[in-house]
Amino acid sequence: MSDLTDPQIERSELAFEASLRPGSLDEFVGQENVRKQLSLILDAAAIQKRVADHILLAGPPGLGKTTLAMIVAKESNANLRLTSGPAIQHAGDLAAVLSSLMPGEVLFIDEIHRMARSAEEMLYLAMEDFRIDVMVGKGPGATSVSLEIAPFTLVGATTRSGILANPLRDRFGFTANLEFYSDDELASVLARAARQLGIEIHTDATAAIASRSRGTPRIANRLLRRVRDFALVNSHSVISVAIANDAMSIYEVDSLGLDRLDREVLKVLCTSYPGRAVGLSTIAVSVGEEQDTIDGVVEPYLVRSGLVVRTPKGREATAAAYQHLGLPKPNNGQASLFDL
Repeated sequence: MSDLTDPQIERSELAFEASLRPGSLDEFVGQENVRKQLSLILDAAAIQKRVADHILLAGPPGLGKTTLAMIVAKESNANLRLTSGPAIQHAGDLAAVLSSLMPGEVLFIDEIHRMARSAEEMLYLAMEDFRIDVMVGKGPGATSVSLEIAPFTLVGATTRSGILANPLRDRFGFTANLEFYSDDELASVLARAARQLGIEIHTDATAAIASRSRGTPRIANRLLRRVRDFALVNSHSVISVAIANDAMSIYEVDSLGLDRLDREVLKVLCTSYPGRAVGLSTIAVSVGEEQDTIDGVVEPYLVRSGLVVRTPKGREATAAAYQHLGLPKPNNGQASLFDL
């Protein structure tokens, strides 16, 4: 999978992405309904002089969950404490974080679905009553001690809200389901990023990059960075659509935002198994890639783009996939998607 079209963030991108983050809900592009809902929640809390309700941000990676958590803290005039589910593998880990919170602070737990079950159960009580129960001692003499903690707002982020335990999900006062961005919204994201980076870019160039960004601002900003580097190396002071397209061609990102691996998967479906459904393991072996990568990164976008469908028998390419690759539709007499 190309790093350019992977929605997960790389360590090397942390500083770059941080420099482009909007600082308020007004500056945040896209997710209009979520922004209005968060603004209402934060304004109501300010009027009542209390901490804001706990907030769950759900959606695919790269859509702005961490940014929104930072904005919640800033607009609440509160400090932000950051941690992640994988870092909380024992109840004691969570107890240490919760007991050190100051009144009104915002606690952000990224990948909250990966938190240990024992810590999750401790979190129930902390979210409801602002207290935790801690076991003191070991064996038969161990006793449970209840500790009061400062009122706080929990902001949880998850890419898999469906696997969250119902008791945890129910304790959030508000759940925001973030959606993929339209090309117009991504073009606005890119225009803002270009201004911050001091890049002069034509409107049609931002549109060309947006159309390749898979509905994800993180990917859009990453592609803009690569296009900027291409323009810099080739002594272009202004980025035109031709320059953007040339840069994307070098990085093998096509007009739909597909990279080399995406196209390899489509080619396997269209040429090796035309008009037939194929199992995920077969696809992975055919393209020489891990099955988890195909399942978690490649397939979701191909399905969302209407190039692949999942059937009870496996994955099958659609007519749009053949058209995109410039291949003829199969004609093998089998009932397939082309008969629908």
